[in-house]
Amino acid sequence: MFAVIRTGGKQYSVAAGDTINVMALQGAPGDKVTFDEVLLLSGDDAPKVGAPLIAGASVTGEIAAQQRSAKTLSFKKRRRQNSKRKRGHRQDLTVIRITSIEA
Repeated sequence: MFAVIRTGGKQYSVAAGDTINVMALQGAPGDKVTFDEVLLLSGDDAPKVGAPLIAGASVTGEIAAQQRSAKTLSFKKRRRQNSKRKRGHRQDLTVIRITSIEA
């Protein structure tokens, strides 16, 4: 069984036992998190598609770690102007281990 959930403005396809990186969530490693915004559930029978959400469905996970992404560089150069700018950015991420999917 797998589900499509929405968190942090993005959608993730998850199954029990998966590990995903999502935008930063509050909590320490070992804390439980529940995602109530389930968009699709698929199992042995026909998939259920929400309009936009499936009522009563939830996905439970456990925070595995709080970390930061690799540095993303933004470099801008204006030709023949002796002008350039280099900036770096690291996004805060939360690593989630999916434990169960409830329909």
